[in-house]
Amino acid sequence: MSRVPGWLGRVGAGISKVGERLDERRAEAEREAEGDDLPTPSPAPPTAAPGAESAAERAPELAEASQEQVPAPPAYAPAVGARPEPVAAVPWGLRVAAEAAWRLLVLAGTVWVLMKVISSVQLVVFAFIAALLITALLQPTVARLRRHGVPRGLATALTAILGFVVMGLVGWFVVWQVQENIDNLSNQVQDGIDELRKWLLNSPFHVTDNQINEIAKSLRDAIGANTDSITSAGLEGVTVIVEAMTGILLTMFSTLFLLYDGRRIWEWTLKLVPAQARPGIAGAGPRAWRTLTAYVRGTVIVALIDAIFIGLGIFFLGVPMAVPLAVFIFLFAFIPLVGAVVSGALAVVVALVTQGVFTAVMVLVVVLAVQQIEGHILQPFILGRAVRVHPLAVVLSVAAGGMVSGIGGAVVAVPLVAVTNTVVVYLRAWSREAAIKQAPVPRGATAVELAPVEPSSGR
Repeated sequence: MSRVPGWLGRVGAGISKVGERLDERRAEAEREAEGDDLPTPSPAPPTAAPGAESAAERAPELAEASQEQVPAPPAYAPAVGARPEPVAAVPWGLRVAAEAAWRLLVLAGTVWVLMKVISSVQLVVFAFIAALLITALLQPTVARLRRHGVPRGLATALTAILGFVVMGLVGWFVVWQVQENIDNLSNQVQDGIDELRKWLLNSPFHVTDNQINEIAKSLRDAIGANTDSITSAGLEGVTVIVEAMTGILLTMFSTLFLLYDGRRIWEWTLKLVPAQARPGIAGAGPRAWRTLTAYVRGTVIVALIDAIFIGLGIFFLGVPMAVPLAVFIFLFAFIPLVGAVVSGALAVVVALVTQGVFTAVMVLVVVLAVQQIEGHILQPFILGRAVRVHPLAVVLSVAAGGMVSGIGGAVVAVPLVAVTNTVVVYLRAWSREAAIKQAPVPRGATAVELAPVEPSSGR
C-alpha cells in the first residue's frame, strides 16, 4: 500500500507533460497557419516536486490566452504619438506669468524684510537721510571754499557751523514769536469764534443757537473723554524730546563726516558692490548726487520765495503771527503738493478765527496765487530738467511715505523717487552701451550696412 501513491503520482506527472507538449505543438501549428512569426516559448523545465505545476509551466497558456483576448489593431488605425513633457504642455504665457510671479514674491519679501529692519532703526535711518539732504545743500559751499584755497577741514567746519547756526536761529525765532504772540492770539481766537458764531446765526444756513451749543458741548465731552490720552501723550513728550535730541546729534555728526570725507565713504561703498556691476554703480552715483543736490537747492529756493510772498500778504492783511506762519510755510514746502495745501490752510484758518471771513478769503487768494506761480514758473525754471518726476508719482510717493513713516517719510519720498529714477535711467543706458561693446564686430556686407555715414556738407 505504501508504494501505490508514488507510482500513481509519477504516472500523472508523465501524462501532464505529454499533454503540455501536445498543446504546444497544436499552438505552433495554428500560428504557422495564421502567418504569425512569433517565436514559440520553450518548454519549462520539469518541476522537482511531483504532482505540482509551477508558474513557469503555466506561462505559455497565459500568453496564448492573452493573445486570443486582445486582438491586434487594424492597419488603418491612426498611430498614437508619445505624450509631451509636462513643461511643454504648459502654455508659454502661463509659464512667463509663473516665472515673473515667484520673482515678484521674492522681491516683495525682500522689501518687507528691509522695511522691518528700517522701522526697527528708524531714528538712525532718518538722521542719516537728513544728513544727506543737509550735505547736498551745504556741499557746494565747501567746494567753493576749497577752490579759493581754504583747507578741507577748515572749509567743512566753517560751512557746517554756519549752516547749523542758521537752522538753530530759525527754530529759535519761531518759538520766540509763538511765545510772544500766544496770549494775543488766544484772545483774538476767542473773538473770532464769537464773530463766527454770530455769522452762522445770521447766515443762510439756518443754524440755530441750540445747534451751536450742542456742537460746543460735544467738543467739550470729546476732550473730557480723551483726557487720559492727552495726559499719556504729554508724558510721552519726554521720550519724544530725547529721541529728537538724539536724532539732531546724529544728523550733525553724519553731516560733518559726509562734508569732510564723502568721497572716501563713496569709494568704500563701491567695494561692497559686485565687480561686474561696479562700473555702472560708479557712474550712477555722481548723477544721483547731482539730482539730489539740484532737488534740495531748488526746493529751498522755491520754499523761501513762497514764505516771503505769502508772509508779506498775510502781514499786510493784518493776520497775527505772520512771521511764524511764513516760517511754517517754508518748512512745509519740503513736502511737495501736500505741504503747500496744509500750510496754506493753516494760514487761512488763523485769518478766519482772528480777522473774519473776508480776511480769510483774501489770504486764500494770496496763497493760491503764489502757489500757481510756484507750480507753473518757479519749479520748472529753478529745478529744470534735473528732477523729472511726474506729478502722479509725486502724489503717490508722498502718500506712501506718509503712511509708512509719517511726516519724515513724506519729506524723503520725493527725493528718493527722483534719485531712483536717475539711477534706473543711467543703468539702462549703461547696460545698452555695454551690450553693444561686447557684441561681435560685423564683417562683410553687414559691416558696410552698419558703418556710420557722415552727413553731407552740402557743397
